[in-house]
Amino acid sequence: MMSDPIVFIPGLLCTEALFAPQIAAFADRPIMVADHRHHDSIPDIAAAILERAPERFSLIGLSMGGYIAMEIMREAPGRVSKLALLNTNSRADTPEKSERRTFLIDLTRKRGFTKVPHLLFPGFVHEKNEENEDLKSVVVDMANDTGSDAFIRQQTAITHRTDSRKRLSEITCPSLILVGDGDRLTPLELSQEIHDCIPGSELEVVPGSGHLSTLETPEAVTKALQNFLDRP
Repeated sequence: MMSDPIVFIPGLLCTEALFAPQIAAFADRPIMVADHRHHDSIPDIAAAILERAPERFSLIGLSMGGYIAMEIMREAPGRVSKLALLNTNSRADTPEKSERRTFLIDLTRKRGFTKVPHLLFPGFVHEKNEENEDLKSVVVDMANDTGSDAFIRQQTAITHRTDSRKRLSEITCPSLILVGDGDRLTPLELSQEIHDCIPGSELEVVPGSGHLSTLETPEAVTKALQNFLDRP
């Protein structure tokens, strides 16, 4: 039986490099990595992805990619065969988070974008990886490939996102919720909340991983996704 194509949706300031280990592991399937750089609202990003996506697909979103994936589940649930939400949050933005995003947008406009990835990096990773220069260079490269204009659009979209919790119970396809045990941006309790809301979903907690689980603990995340996606 032919496996469904996979649509990966990266997080804020991330590109296909976020999923490089998983893309390699699923080389036998058609793969699309969504481009989420051109619109400043989650519904518009979701609509653009659905225009380009295969008719039916497995959907994997990390962080901001998860916000977009939850929007896709509201817009076109019949097109998604399996759903994996990685290191994400189903709530709307808090006033404190929105304020921080506004600060980063202003910083980017006034002082340029160069410092922004370095400011964000420590929160992106498990505390043990804060000094990991190899990982940091991947994160900075992804951010530079995304660029300042897209960063501002992405932050605007995230700030105005809707609370997804009320509609999660409508999701009926097999669903995997995955989080790193050291994720400081979207801690375990936020994934637990999503798991509690989606009927029959599975929750996987990855030891020694922070927010960018696909890069920090690639073997564990890939194995969890393979077990999930390969199941009939």
